Amino acid sequence: MKAAVITSIGHVSIETVEDPTPKSREVVVRVAACGICGTDLHILHGEMSGKFPITPGHEFAGEVVALGTDYTSLKVGDRVAVDPSLYCFDCYYCKIGRNNLCERWGAIGVTNPGGVAEYVAVPGANCVVLPDFVRIEDAALIEPLSCAVRGFDILQERLASSVLIYGAGTMGLMMLELAKSAGSSTVDVVDPNADRLETAKILGLSSSARSADELEMPRGWDIVIDASGNESAIRDGLDRVGPGGIFLQFGVADSHTRVEIDPFRIYNKEITITGSMAVLHSFGRAAELFAKGVIDPDIFISDRMSLDEFPRALEEFEAGKGRKYQITP
Repeated sequence: MKAAVITSIGHVSIETVEDPTPKSREVVVRVAACGICGTDLHILHGEMSGKFPITPGHEFAGEVVALGTDYTSLKVGDRVAVDPSLYCFDCYYCKIGRNNLCERWGAIGVTNPGGVAEYVAVPGANCVVLPDFVRIEDAALIEPLSCAVRGFDILQERLASSVLIYGAGTMGLMMLELAKSAGSSTVDVVDPNADRLETAKILGLSSSARSADELEMPRGWDIVIDASGNESAIRDGLDRVGPGGIFLQFGVADSHTRVEIDPFRIYNKEITITGSMAVLHSFGRAAELFAKGVIDPDIFISDRMSLDEFPRALEEFEAGKGRKYQITP
């Protein structure tokens, strides 16, 4: 089969590799679409723990074409979205239900061959069967949505909270949609990219700006979410949290990124700083929300490209063009 392979830092190629064979509790999925994510860029630049060579792609959906010998919960022909999370289920964190902090954490497309390929072998238990009315290509959006749902699990948002989101890329826009659904009183979005702000406006928000200095919230926001991973955005966002508020680090920053905090202000204003890591007990719920139309795929997906175009898609995505890029093998 054909697959994209990151062979070393900064190098990706399209190669012919062996077709996957399912282990006893696995299935093989023919990939219909696989989204490109900032994590793929971190892998390309050697900032993730996976080893080279690796086939990337952790946001994907497709059709089951083969079953492992001991797996009968699915059938050939089922249309599925796939949770890429791989846990050991044996470490301390897995045993207390914090699997996303697994000491042996792995993920399809990060530590194991992923979905930027024609076929991929996955644990059958990681698959969610799609309703007939959901377009299989669109369902690749369920994985990033499940990360956003996890973020809101961390926030435990109160009704009528004011929310400020840094970043109007795919994840920032998903957080915007969830904040609206969760009953926020106001949702403001900051992004220096004017084109991305236009998309945020289409979805509906309270206000948008290229800098938070342009927004009016004298007491600060109840909830500030960084969905950019950008150092200057994180630094600015920490200063925008109001008394008793929460700062959520949701975007994936470079592992070398450092910002200063004001410990006295955190103490004196009872500010909470927290993070949200990937997926935890949220994939199935994200699939349900997706089926109910919480996000519009036609707005979120800006580009669909072939497997051979994956290197170019990565370049355009890193340059900040478009919104969600999808590869359709």
